[in-house]
Amino acid sequence: MSFFKQTPKVSTDPAKIREFLTRGVERVYPTVEAFEKELLKGKRLTLYYGIDPTGSTLHLGHASNLLKLREFQDLGHEVIILYGGFTAQIGDPTDKLATRQPLTSAQVKKNTSSYKKLIGLILDLGKANIKFLDNEEWSNKLKPSDMMDIASHFTVAQLLERDMFQERIKQGKEIHLHEFLYPVFQAYDAVTMDVDVQLGGNDQTFNMLAGRTLMRKMKNKEKFVVSTKLLVDPTGKKMGKTEGNMVALSDTPTDVFGKVMSWPDGQILLGFELCTRVSASDLDAVKASLERGENPKNPKLRLAEEITALIYGKEKAIQARKDFDATFSEGKPQEFVEIKREGNPMGVLIEKGIVSSKTELRRLISAGAVTSLDSNTKLGEDFASSFPTGKYRIGKHRFIEIK
Repeated sequence: MSFFKQTPKVSTDPAKIREFLTRGVERVYPTVEAFEKELLKGKRLTLYYGIDPTGSTLHLGHASNLLKLREFQDLGHEVIILYGGFTAQIGDPTDKLATRQPLTSAQVKKNTSSYKKLIGLILDLGKANIKFLDNEEWSNKLKPSDMMDIASHFTVAQLLERDMFQERIKQGKEIHLHEFLYPVFQAYDAVTMDVDVQLGGNDQTFNMLAGRTLMRKMKNKEKFVVSTKLLVDPTGKKMGKTEGNMVALSDTPTDVFGKVMSWPDGQILLGFELCTRVSASDLDAVKASLERGENPKNPKLRLAEEITALIYGKEKAIQARKDFDATFSEGKPQEFVEIKREGNPMGVLIEKGIVSSKTELRRLISAGAVTSLDSNTKLGEDFASSFPTGKYRIGKHRFIEIK
């Protein structure tokens, strides 16, 4: 199946190919060497990256993969962004010890409404070698006989190999059949689109390899899998909405800059590698300075500026840095997000990206990270329900005024 018309000439530049295969990449299947050999042939390949629309925005974890897609796009190959309109209604069980709450088709469509614009901050939507698809288009057309045929290529033992399923079994927790079949449906996506490559975070490796298995069995075709490093904090926790430490691509420039500055120093190098376009020599220089024991503040400031520029451009990144300097060097916040007390202030806080959930707000309150700027006091649990008028600092870098 071809989804593309005219596309750019394919590049076989060895340095650019090596950059694509190594930077931010954990593993390539079957091997880096096999995929590199294929790329050097100059044949145009099709790669897909899937996003289950479980939230209303995208974050830096997505951006790190979108940067890899941009490298592939710039090499002249074809890129498919696949929305999981169908699979999001199942709920990916990856790393989940409890069944995900399934989404409705309407919720999925609402969540994806802003995705294309956000993806366009990194990928070149003006080129002919990018396409957006939704797996609801073909998955909902499957007949029972189709499902029997697809499922026959997998064994129960294969699907039970998933780490989170093994952990649930140990804990006596249920595994529902619909989530058990999640990798089967995702595998069918690759077969339907007849892609050559799938790229995704290393937490998706099991699902991506299922697609590789199904491609061999149904089409007798090799599918390469590029498993990328995850943007994690020094404890190994993913940066995202689940952990409440998300840097959203829809955040304001000031918030993006401030959130990155709040990262622990141990995350600086990974942030440069996954979330910026700085050169390999620059990465080496940052690593050397940190290893010499130099003050990490300067590389972190650069990292915050580079990430903000990636989303909003250089000019707004420079202004965000000035705002940050004014806030923390002079103690004078330059920008307050205005919240109306009437209506649903908690909902507005989430909508504007101040916090990701009420749970995160309560966690910040418990940690003493919510402060009244009027009285210079830390606030208690009642703040999350009463929302009194005034000016407040939430965390290190978010300032709101409740009116």
